[in-house]
Amino acid sequence: MATFTLASWATNLTYANLTAPVVDAAVKSLYNWAGCAIGGMAQAAPQIALSTSTGAGFGGPSTSSILGLNGTSADAQIAALVNGVASHVDDYDDTHLAVTIHPTGVVASALLAMAEARSPPVSGPEFLTAFVAGVEAELKLGLSVYPEHYDAGWHITSTTGSVGAAVAVGKLLGLDTARMQHAIGMASTQVVGMQAFFGSDTKAFHIGRATQGGMLAALLARNGYTSSLTALEDKYGWLHVVSTRENATSTFAQLGKGVWEIERNTFKPYPCGIVMHPIIDGCIQLRNETLGQGKDVESIEKIDLRVNPEVLILTGQTDPQTGLQGKFSIYHAAAVGLLYGAATPAQFTNQVVLNETVVSMRKLVNVTTDDSVAEDQAYVTITFGDGSTMEKFVEHAIGSLANPLTVDDLKTKFIDQASRQIGGARAAKAYDAFTSIGNVTDVGKLSTLF
Repeated sequence: MATFTLASWATNLTYANLTAPVVDAAVKSLYNWAGCAIGGMAQAAPQIALSTSTGAGFGGPSTSSILGLNGTSADAQIAALVNGVASHVDDYDDTHLAVTIHPTGVVASALLAMAEARSPPVSGPEFLTAFVAGVEAELKLGLSVYPEHYDAGWHITSTTGSVGAAVAVGKLLGLDTARMQHAIGMASTQVVGMQAFFGSDTKAFHIGRATQGGMLAALLARNGYTSSLTALEDKYGWLHVVSTRENATSTFAQLGKGVWEIERNTFKPYPCGIVMHPIIDGCIQLRNETLGQGKDVESIEKIDLRVNPEVLILTGQTDPQTGLQGKFSIYHAAAVGLLYGAATPAQFTNQVVLNETVVSMRKLVNVTTDDSVAEDQAYVTITFGDGSTMEKFVEHAIGSLANPLTVDDLKTKFIDQASRQIGGARAAKAYDAFTSIGNVTDVGKLSTLF
């Protein structure tokens, strides 16, 4: 019944069902995603994805925009791939901390590409309704198999995201319940993404490919292509093949009830693995206190970190060689926090990762794990050459549910990220466009506003 329950809920969802906090969370998620996708086009991965797809002769008529490129468009499948890759390549996107899913990238990349390609026009409320349906679908699906699915090595953002994209696009296309079930099935059989690829371009490819897979599943279902009506719960279906445990029946029973999962979405202040954020917070604070006391950061001789065990599992690279690898190195995170007092995309470049001073600082870092330390917490102790020490306990990292980014923080992040690719003036227009998405009559024209 899990597949039917999800499909039935999604097809019956209306904009009137969305509470004000749900709409607010959806809009924030979308403009945070857009800023990441625009800025992410400065990286090589989405550029390679675009040039390879178009250079190989793939694609049909250009209908859908590449957000970070001025006036560039492609067919919906290519645009979905490229925007999906671009939105995730900096590891700056949103995070649902309960399942470590970055929910917006896959769903929004598919949905915007389809809204731009589709006729008649898609209104803001229609878009938000489809978006929330897709996000709730992927997050509830993730919750039903977490942590076993994640601990097995799957990249849960893409493995659940394809289903979320299928539900969102299916909702936009007006699929009935049966065809939505088929769409969910076709998306689920395209399961993609493993953690072995974290720290490489392929991590972002997972997002782009899941985006394409979910979109295609919905389109095929609309045209009568069949799947399994029990694709999720079948003995050999998604839930049982990719996880040793599942509770989808009880999880899906909560769809649209109580607190919606999108309300628990969070936004990153730093473009790296989210479990590193408490350490960055602590190190930046200690740097400021060090300088405030007239001491020199370069006189630090030892850096001790006490963190949740998941930190070393996900971000334990001791000697990163590229900027992408640095995003998954707690050692690099501590070093740049102390040396730069910041952790922006500029601190996760190949040049900074290989900088001799940074490398030397990384070698001073010692990490111990402690099950009693939550994932959004950290203890940092620095020892100076004269034997004196300074300590910092981060109870809730900035960007966590308990210490979220403010609206002003989110605007600053958007403008900073988008400006590096399209300039400050256009970034400001893009911010205005995406923050007003709920009020537009044609989402397909959104990219023309900046």
